[in-house]
Amino acid sequence: MIGLLQRVTEAAVVAGDRTVAEIGQGLLVLVGVEKNDTRQTAERLVERVLDYRVFADAEQRMNLGLRDAGGGLLLVPQFTLAADTRKGLRASFTKAAAPELGCRLFEVLVGHARLLHKPVETGEFGADMQVSLVNDGPVTFWLQVRPENQPRAKNSSP
Repeated sequence: MIGLLQRVTEAAVVAGDRTVAEIGQGLLVLVGVEKNDTRQTAERLVERVLDYRVFADAEQRMNLGLRDAGGGLLLVPQFTLAADTRKGLRASFTKAAAPELGCRLFEVLVGHARLLHKPVETGEFGADMQVSLVNDGPVTFWLQVRPENQPRAKNSSP
């Protein structure tokens, strides 16, 4: 499972003509679900997102996670994060989860996040959304959690 984490001063999601989610200071996380992901993968990604040190401490060092610093968490499903872009000019989505699995695991992720943090807002799975944000820093990190039984691909990052 992939999380593209962005520290924001504000972020919002619009679907159609309505705002479906918005936060002030906090984290916007675009979430990609891969076909081998599990409930444990989703729960582990949430814990990493909440504890990943992206907020400044008293000495202006990035030593605080969202649980420490406070703020909102906006989780937005994004199928295209699971794309394989290594060859050609068109992405391959063979590693992406089928929509049913992706939706179910996104719901697991959101449920676990809501148990551990408040407030948690979300985009809509499968919807055409417009996401707006003010990236603070800018600070953006790619987090990936693999199922325990899935080895790393050659030449991939941890």
